[in-house]
Amino acid sequence: MLVADRTIVIDFCKPNTLTNYNFVKNLLAKEEFSEKSIGQIKTSDAKLFLIKLQSDGKGHSTVKTVRGVLRPAFQMAVDDDVLHKNPFAFELAGVVVNDSVTREAITKEQMNKFLKFIHDDRLYCKYYEVVYILFHTGMRISEFCGLTIGDVDLDNKIVNIDYQLQRTSKMEYIIESTKTNAGTRKLPITDDVADMFRAIIEDRPSPKVEKMINGYSGFLFLDEKGMPFVAMHWQHRFNHMVGRYNDIYRVQIPNITPHVCRHTYCSNQAKSGMNPKTLQYLMGHSDISVTMNVYTHVGLDDAEEELRRMEEFRKAQAEVDKKNGIKPVSQKMFKAI
Repeated sequence: MLVADRTIVIDFCKPNTLTNYNFVKNLLAKEEFSEKSIGQIKTSDAKLFLIKLQSDGKGHSTVKTVRGVLRPAFQMAVDDDVLHKNPFAFELAGVVVNDSVTREAITKEQMNKFLKFIHDDRLYCKYYEVVYILFHTGMRISEFCGLTIGDVDLDNKIVNIDYQLQRTSKMEYIIESTKTNAGTRKLPITDDVADMFRAIIEDRPSPKVEKMINGYSGFLFLDEKGMPFVAMHWQHRFNHMVGRYNDIYRVQIPNITPHVCRHTYCSNQAKSGMNPKTLQYLMGHSDISVTMNVYTHVGLDDAEEELRRMEEFRKAQAEVDKKNGIKPVSQKMFKAI
C-alpha cells in the first residue's frame, strides 16, 4: 500500500477540511515520498520529508497541514494492525522551523486610536459598529457573519452563537457547526456592544426577498446581490482601513484583521484579571491551554500594573480597617513559642 493510497478523503467532513485533504493529496502526487510503501517509512523518513517540504519553499502552515493529514492516516494503519508504529507521531516543533508570522494582539492604545479613526472617517465610519463589536466580544469572524437578527437578544443582552457562515471555493454559501463544541455558546454583551448591534439592525436595509441559506435568513450584512457578507468581505475592508490609516498617520499601526481583534479581546480580558475559565467560555475555546497561553504572554508593564493594582487595593483596605478601628497586624504582635 502506497502513501498516496492511505490519504483517503471523507465525504461527510466540513468543506474546509475537505479542501485541506485535497490540497495534501495533490501535493503528495508531485512528491516521490508518496510512491513509497507505508511499511517502508520510518520516523526518520517522515521527518526528512517534512524538512524537504520546507526547504523547497513550503511555509510552516503548509508543512503543518501536510503532517496534520498524514499523521491520522498512518494512525489508521496502526489501528488496523497494518503498521506497528506511526512514523508521524512526533512533535513538529523539533523538526521544522516555525517561520510563520504570529497574529499578535494590539495594545489598548492602538485599538482606541484605530477605533477613533474608523469612527471619524467619512468613508469607513459605516463599519465602526462592526469593528467595535469584534474588539469587544472576541467572536470569530465566521460566527459574526452567521449572526441573524434573531440571534441578537437586545432585551437580555445575549448573542446566540451556535453555527458559522462559510463560503466554499466553489462560491457556495453554507452553514456549519461552530469550530468546536465549546464554540456553541450564549454570549453576554455589555450595554455599549448592545448599542452597536441595535444601530446595525436599525440601519439594515429590508430586501424584497430575504436570501435563505440552509434554513437561515435575516443576516446582519448583505452585499449588492442580497447575499450575506462572509469572512473575505471583512478581511478586505480591514485591509483597506489599515492601509488608509497608515497612509494618513506617521506613526504606523500593525496589520489588524478580524482575528487580531479576537486576540486583542482575549488579551485585554486576561490582563484585566478575568477568571481563565470564564474567558475560555467567552472565547469558545475547547481547550483551556489555548486560553491559558494568553496569560503567559504578559510582559514587565503588565506585571508592574498588576502589582500597582494590588498595592492600591491594600492601601484602600487599610483605610477601611482604620475607619473601623481595626489595628494593622505588626511583627510585634507575634512572639516565638
